[in-house]
Amino acid sequence: MTSPQTITEERAQSITKHLPPYSVILHNDEDHSMEFVIAALVKSVPSLSTERATEITMEAHTSDRAVVITCPLEPAELYRDRIKTFGLGVTIERA
Repeated sequence: MTSPQTITEERAQSITKHLPPYSVILHNDEDHSMEFVIAALVKSVPSLSTERATEITMEAHTSDRAVVITCPLEPAELYRDRIKTFGLGVTIERA
């Protein structure tokens, strides 16, 4: 008999195999305040905490880009579109 943990790991591997990961990339923004960008990220990606959104914003500011989230393509497209509604630069790349 398999344990629930084993089933979960097998299922996760199967999902990853069939739904390859994509990264949502935030690009540096000189037009909006950092507070605005942080709030936009938190509103656009519900799983992000304010602390994590702050880290992402700072990374994009210092490195010109930062990974917001990595997930299957369909949710990545949704998050990208939500972030774009705030006028921020964002793209998707296969991880």
